[in-house]
Amino acid sequence: MGEIRILDGGMGRQLAKIGAPFRMPEWSALALIEAPDFVEEAHRQFIASGAQIITTNSYSILPHQIGDAYFAANGQRLADLAGHLARRAAGQNVLVAGSLPPLFGSYKPQNFDALRAPAILKLLIDGLAPHVDHWLVETQSSVDEMRAAVAALAGSTKPIWVSYTLKDEIGRAQPPELRSGEAVAAAAYAAVEAGAVAVLFNCSQPEVMAPAIRAAAETLKSFGRGDVAIGVYANTFEAEEASDAAYAGISKLRQDVGPQRYLDLVKIWIESGATIIGGCCGIGPEHIAAIAAHVGRDAA
Repeated sequence: MGEIRILDGGMGRQLAKIGAPFRMPEWSALALIEAPDFVEEAHRQFIASGAQIITTNSYSILPHQIGDAYFAANGQRLADLAGHLARRAAGQNVLVAGSLPPLFGSYKPQNFDALRAPAILKLLIDGLAPHVDHWLVETQSSVDEMRAAVAALAGSTKPIWVSYTLKDEIGRAQPPELRSGEAVAAAAYAAVEAGAVAVLFNCSQPEVMAPAIRAAAETLKSFGRGDVAIGVYANTFEAEEASDAAYAGISKLRQDVGPQRYLDLVKIWIESGATIIGGCCGIGPEHIAAIAAHVGRDAA
């Protein structure tokens, strides 16, 4: 087994689990606004479970979740706080990934607004930049929204990771697609062409991940970019088959993806070529601890 880097799990559900304020539409931003100590505690729990990389709690610092006026007045301050809390929890031995989320709704590529995106991204980037080791452009449903985020990072010297979300209804025998319907193979190449040093897949059901890993790995190798790292952090949501379904409410979690089942899937992802492994919504410290134990790291 090659070196595996371990990400954390899903921040939002972990905040809810430990008693932080949590509701829609604010999602994980509510704890940042009302009870930031919970955010730091959740980070520390993932680190204690074996995570080597934690992600800033900036996923929901967005106008459509906290309100346009509140975002304009407080978005950069909240991003700075999210970065500060992650950096303080991480200390010297854990890396911090700066989360740049889909700006106009998860799983909603049709909502992407290229004119509004740069201003939103600038506030997030300016707040996070002092605290992060690399950028994580995550849960991207289309190549267009990915390119906008990477373009906004043009002035940064820090590495960029891009993570796409996949159609849950695509079976393992079918070519994997982004929520937009774009092919994974083309999207992986587009991310690297834009400047990403790692391509990941997240916030989709774990069963759809292995075909995406293989498609990305084959494509990147064919273009002479086999050096690009590939990663996965799946969720445990019930399937979101329509792109406008996500976050209409708080999605239900599956009950059949405990730590052992998730680890069984992780082993397949590693065999398929993934070297960055973690979890998204519904994946907690107990799942990360199982992964850490498997790859030979003690969960402290």
